[in-house]
Amino acid sequence: MVLTRIYRRHRVIHPKRLLASCWLLRTTALLCPTQHTCKLDSIDRTMGERYSKDLKVLLVEDVEDTRLFMRLELEHNGFLVIEAENGRSAVDIALRETPDVILMDLTLPLMDGFEAAKLIRQTEKLNKVLIIAVTAHQETDFRSGAKASGFDAYVTKPIDINWLKELISGLLI
Repeated sequence: MVLTRIYRRHRVIHPKRLLASCWLLRTTALLCPTQHTCKLDSIDRTMGERYSKDLKVLLVEDVEDTRLFMRLELEHNGFLVIEAENGRSAVDIALRETPDVILMDLTLPLMDGFEAAKLIRQTEKLNKVLIIAVTAHQETDFRSGAKASGFDAYVTKPIDINWLKELISGLLI
Protein backbone atom coordinates (compact mmCIF):
# COMPACT_ATOMS: atom_id res chain seq x y z
CA MET A 1 0.00 0.00 0.00
CA VAL A 2 1.36 3.45 -0.87
CA LEU A 3 0.17 6.70 0.68
CA THR A 4 0.86 9.95 -1.12
CA ARG A 5 0.47 13.47 0.17
CA ILE A 6 1.04 16.58 -1.93
CA TYR A 7 1.35 19.96 -0.31
CA ARG A 8 2.78 23.39 -1.09
CA ARG A 9 6.27 23.77 0.27
CA HIS A 10 7.46 27.32 -0.44
CA ARG A 11 7.73 30.04 -3.02
CA VAL A 12 10.87 30.81 -4.93
CA ILE A 13 11.68 34.25 -6.29
CA HIS A 14 14.00 34.11 -9.27
CA PRO A 15 16.57 36.85 -10.02
CA LYS A 16 14.38 38.30 -12.80
CA ARG A 17 11.50 38.66 -10.33
CA LEU A 18 9.62 35.68 -11.64
CA LEU A 19 7.67 33.95 -8.94
CA ALA A 20 7.47 30.18 -8.89
CA SER A 21 6.01 27.69 -6.46
CA CYS A 22 7.78 24.54 -5.40
CA TRP A 23 5.63 21.53 -4.57
CA LEU A 24 6.66 18.61 -2.45
CA LEU A 25 5.38 15.11 -3.07
CA ARG A 26 5.58 12.79 -0.09
CA THR A 27 5.24 9.07 -0.69
CA THR A 28 5.04 6.45 2.01
CA ALA A 29 4.99 2.73 1.46
CA LEU A 30 3.63 0.43 4.12
CA LEU A 31 5.90 -2.54 3.76
CA CYS A 32 4.94 -5.26 6.24
CA PRO A 33 1.22 -5.14 6.98
CA THR A 34 1.35 -8.61 8.56
CA GLN A 35 3.44 -7.62 11.58
CA HIS A 36 1.35 -4.61 12.61
CA THR A 37 -2.30 -4.41 11.71
CA CYS A 38 -2.73 -1.18 9.80
CA LYS A 39 -6.28 0.16 9.77
CA LEU A 40 -5.79 3.41 7.94
CA ASP A 41 -9.52 4.26 7.95
CA SER A 42 -9.43 4.30 11.73
CA ILE A 43 -6.27 6.34 12.31
CA ASP A 44 -6.80 8.62 15.26
CA ARG A 45 -6.01 11.94 13.58
CA THR A 46 -5.63 13.60 16.95
CA MET A 47 -3.39 11.12 18.70
CA GLY A 48 -3.50 12.49 22.23
CA GLU A 49 -0.49 13.75 24.10
CA ARG A 50 -1.00 11.05 26.66
CA TYR A 51 -0.61 8.32 24.03
CA SER A 52 2.48 9.86 22.43
CA LYS A 53 4.08 10.45 25.85
CA ASP A 54 3.86 6.74 26.46
CA LEU A 55 5.87 5.99 23.30
CA LYS A 56 9.63 5.69 23.38
CA VAL A 57 11.15 6.51 19.97
CA LEU A 58 14.67 5.59 18.91
CA LEU A 59 15.75 8.15 16.31
CA VAL A 60 18.64 6.91 14.14
CA GLU A 61 20.10 9.66 11.97
CA ASP A 62 23.72 10.45 11.16
CA VAL A 63 23.23 14.13 10.21
CA GLU A 64 23.32 16.08 13.46
CA ASP A 65 21.11 18.98 12.31
CA THR A 66 18.41 16.63 11.01
CA ARG A 67 18.58 14.58 14.20
CA LEU A 68 18.23 17.72 16.33
CA PHE A 69 15.26 19.00 14.31
CA MET A 70 13.45 15.66 14.43
CA ARG A 71 14.17 15.19 18.15
CA LEU A 72 12.81 18.64 19.01
CA GLU A 73 9.68 18.09 16.91
CA LEU A 74 9.04 14.63 18.35
CA GLU A 75 9.59 15.82 21.93
CA HIS A 76 7.30 18.79 21.29
CA ASN A 77 4.65 16.24 20.32
CA GLY A 78 5.14 14.33 23.56
CA PHE A 79 7.37 11.44 22.47
CA LEU A 80 10.28 10.27 24.60
CA VAL A 81 13.25 10.34 22.19
CA ILE A 82 16.47 8.36 22.33
CA GLU A 83 19.14 9.03 19.68
CA ALA A 84 21.71 7.04 17.75
CA GLU A 85 23.97 8.30 14.97
CA ASN A 86 24.86 5.01 13.28
CA GLY A 87 23.44 1.55 12.75
CA ARG A 88 25.73 -0.21 15.20
CA SER A 89 24.83 2.06 18.11
CA ALA A 90 21.15 1.83 17.07
CA VAL A 91 21.18 -1.94 17.60
CA ASP A 92 22.95 -1.58 20.97
CA ILE A 93 20.61 1.16 22.19
CA ALA A 94 17.52 -0.71 20.96
CA LEU A 95 18.59 -3.81 22.91
CA ARG A 96 19.19 -1.76 26.04
CA GLU A 97 16.18 0.62 25.87
CA THR A 98 13.49 -1.47 24.08
CA PRO A 99 11.82 1.39 22.15
CA ASP A 100 8.22 1.25 20.90
CA VAL A 101 9.16 2.82 17.55
CA ILE A 102 12.42 3.10 15.63
CA LEU A 103 12.78 5.87 13.03
CA MET A 104 15.89 4.94 11.04
CA ASP A 105 17.76 6.48 8.14
CA LEU A 106 18.99 3.92 5.61
CA THR A 107 22.37 5.42 4.75
CA LEU A 108 24.34 5.37 8.00
CA PRO A 109 28.02 5.05 8.95
CA LEU A 110 29.52 1.88 10.51
CA MET A 111 26.38 -0.17 9.76
CA ASP A 112 23.61 0.88 7.39
CA GLY A 113 19.93 0.92 8.30
CA PHE A 114 19.22 -2.26 6.32
CA GLU A 115 21.68 -4.34 8.33
CA ALA A 116 20.65 -2.73 11.63
CA ALA A 117 16.97 -3.55 10.96
CA LYS A 118 17.85 -7.17 10.14
CA LEU A 119 19.73 -7.53 13.43
CA ILE A 120 16.89 -5.93 15.38
CA ARG A 121 14.34 -8.25 13.74
CA GLN A 122 16.47 -11.29 14.69
CA THR A 123 16.24 -10.39 18.38
CA GLU A 124 13.20 -11.94 20.07
CA LYS A 125 12.91 -8.99 22.44
CA LEU A 126 12.66 -6.53 19.51
CA ASN A 127 11.24 -8.50 16.60
CA LYS A 128 7.81 -6.83 16.89
CA VAL A 129 9.00 -3.24 17.38
CA LEU A 130 7.73 -0.81 14.74
CA ILE A 131 10.61 0.21 12.42
CA ILE A 132 10.07 3.06 9.96
CA ALA A 133 12.64 3.97 7.32
CA VAL A 134 13.10 7.75 7.22
CA THR A 135 15.22 8.57 4.19
CA ALA A 136 15.77 10.90 1.26
CA HIS A 137 16.04 7.93 -1.13
CA GLN A 138 12.94 7.39 -3.26
CA GLU A 139 14.34 4.67 -5.51
CA THR A 140 12.59 1.31 -5.78
CA ASP A 141 15.82 -0.51 -4.83
CA PHE A 142 15.81 1.18 -1.44
CA ARG A 143 12.13 0.41 -0.86
CA SER A 144 12.52 -3.27 -1.70
CA GLY A 145 15.70 -3.44 0.40
CA ALA A 146 13.85 -1.88 3.33
CA LYS A 147 11.04 -4.40 3.02
CA ALA A 148 13.49 -7.31 2.85
CA SER A 149 15.29 -5.96 5.94
CA GLY A 150 12.13 -5.87 8.05
CA PHE A 151 11.03 -2.23 7.94
CA ASP A 152 7.29 -1.68 8.50
CA ALA A 153 7.02 1.57 6.54
CA TYR A 154 9.11 3.83 4.32
CA VAL A 155 8.89 7.63 4.62
CA THR A 156 10.80 10.15 2.53
CA LYS A 157 12.35 13.35 3.90
CA PRO A 158 11.55 16.08 4.68
CA ILE A 159 9.27 14.82 7.42
CA ASP A 160 5.89 16.27 8.33
CA ILE A 161 5.77 15.42 12.05
CA ASN A 162 1.97 15.56 12.34
CA TRP A 163 1.66 13.18 9.42
CA LEU A 164 4.32 10.92 10.96
CA LYS A 165 2.28 10.85 14.19
CA GLU A 166 -0.75 9.70 12.20
CA LEU A 167 1.30 6.99 10.51
CA ILE A 168 2.70 5.72 13.82
CA SER A 169 -0.76 5.74 15.37
CA GLY A 170 -2.20 3.83 12.41
CA LEU A 171 0.52 1.20 12.45
CA LEU A 172 0.18 0.63 16.20
CA ILE A 173 -3.60 0.16 16.15
